[in-house]
Amino acid sequence: MISIAICDDNRENRLSLRWLMESILEKQKMEHIIYEFSSGETLLPWMHKHHNEVDLLFLDIEMGKLNGMETAKTLRADSDMLQIVFVTGFSDYVFDGYSVGALDYLLKPAKREQLETILSRTLAKRCKDIGQIYSCHNGDTWYRIPYQEILYFESNRRKINCITTKRSYEFYGKLDEVAQELSGAEFVRIHQRYLVRADAIQQICGNEVQVGVQTLPISRSCHQQALLALTRRALKG
Repeated sequence: MISIAICDDNRENRLSLRWLMESILEKQKMEHIIYEFSSGETLLPWMHKHHNEVDLLFLDIEMGKLNGMETAKTLRADSDMLQIVFVTGFSDYVFDGYSVGALDYLLKPAKREQLETILSRTLAKRCKDIGQIYSCHNGDTWYRIPYQEILYFESNRRKINCITTKRSYEFYGKLDEVAQELSGAEFVRIHQRYLVRADAIQQICGNEVQVGVQTLPISRSCHQQALLALTRRALKG
């Protein structure tokens, strides 16, 4: 599954790019979802609410009050994982894209070969990030959460809540399975219901662990393991 957003104040440009992108994805038999936005003002609040739900963003530079470059700077301040491709009718801004870590730059109208290359680069980047990103989904919505944002996982019956510095994510699963997926990634089990990123532990006091602004219980059987994780964190400095 790949999630793509297109932001352009011209409806015909959005539809044209969407049609071409969908034809490529369907030919490759790749599951996908594509969102459309007509301005940076509508894109930014949605992206903030749906943090880590979009893999690739096609962003027009010449838009209304909030242009594409200003929009990209705001997005980049919130996430360095989002792949941004600028789409424009002018070549004047090519070098400006480097300031926000743009994946690429397309001149309108976009060509199929260019989009195929961008898709390949996006997927290659996603593969490279394996080992730094936790992937999960709730229905058709996929999340790719950087380890560095994760504070802890909480088990709630058949559901898991992933609590991060940005937001929380809910999905169906078992905490044992999550722990197995993250083995070797500096996550530590502190309780039957909690799996914590070791670097997020601030202190251990008695039978409680301070993680961010939350105080979580620690079971007796997990106490020594949590202390070792905190010690390793301190030594890493």
